[in-house]
Amino acid sequence: MNLENVKFYIGPVSKNIVDTLINFSINEDYKIGIIASRRQIDWDGGYVNNWNTQTFIDYLSDKRKNLVIERDHSGISQGEYNDDGATSLFVDANKFDIIHLDPWIYYKNDFEGGLNEIIDNIKSINRVNEKCLFEVGTEESICYFDENKLDNMLSYLKNNLGDLFNKIVYCVIQSGTALKNTQNIGEFNENRLEKMIDVCHNYGLLTKEHNGDYLTPEDIKKRFDIGLSAINIAPEFGVYETEILLENMTKEQKDSFFNICYESNKWCKWVNSDFDPFSNKIELMRICGHYQFSNPKFLDLNININTIIKEKLYLKLKKLTKLT
Repeated sequence: MNLENVKFYIGPVSKNIVDTLINFSINEDYKIGIIASRRQIDWDGGYVNNWNTQTFIDYLSDKRKNLVIERDHSGISQGEYNDDGATSLFVDANKFDIIHLDPWIYYKNDFEGGLNEIIDNIKSINRVNEKCLFEVGTEESICYFDENKLDNMLSYLKNNLGDLFNKIVYCVIQSGTALKNTQNIGEFNENRLEKMIDVCHNYGLLTKEHNGDYLTPEDIKKRFDIGLSAINIAPEFGVYETEILLENMTKEQKDSFFNICYESNKWCKWVNSDFDPFSNKIELMRICGHYQFSNPKFLDLNININTIIKEKLYLKLKKLTKLT
């Protein structure tokens, strides 16, 4: 699989976003990635369109020509509830083009344990599907890596995987991205980016940065110009869809939508401890509205503007991809 020209991996935060990615990839003849986290879509369900892994892949089955389908943050403790991730990985093995192996929530204080988990995962998945490819590493909010730790990780994997190391195509680098509220609060470190890219190139790997949301076009282009291969963007598209919805809601619909969002508690992990939800109702809905798009209470609001939403998402995607 040629991944050199795949610059953007977008989270399937809603059915409208998935439909837009499908149409864009076909109409523009543009190769783009879809990255599904376990909380979004997993073997037993998720918050996006009530899809599970099988029904999601079925939906994409005849539309995959220019789509690269990747599992984002697979494995232990990465789902809606804590588990060993084994069932999810087993189901994913035959469904996704690439699986991001990320055991670092669980193993952040056990470096060798995390590496051995990755090795076991690769060997197990390869027995199920020899065509499956992999991404390794994680974002800074989960576990900090500098260039030396990155080099140690890749060296250990190469020495212990043998030829299976060639199934690894991406390595996550960290150059200063972090999300809070609906902002990217990271501080870009150009020198760190260059060093981590050099390490990855020494092992023949493409590089990927996570949490590319809310960066300016200039921020993203600078990373690409330095040598970054690809970047992940997810909640930004969900927030944008929520903003379009809010522009088209009545006051009564907004009040109902706020109550749905507030009661979900999905906003809590994205805000500071001093955040007052009742003084920041619009912001709360912007932050976590996309988690509610499949909620029956939200669907009962009957806000039927999917055509408008898809048109605006398409234009946003077109503007983003002009960077390449």
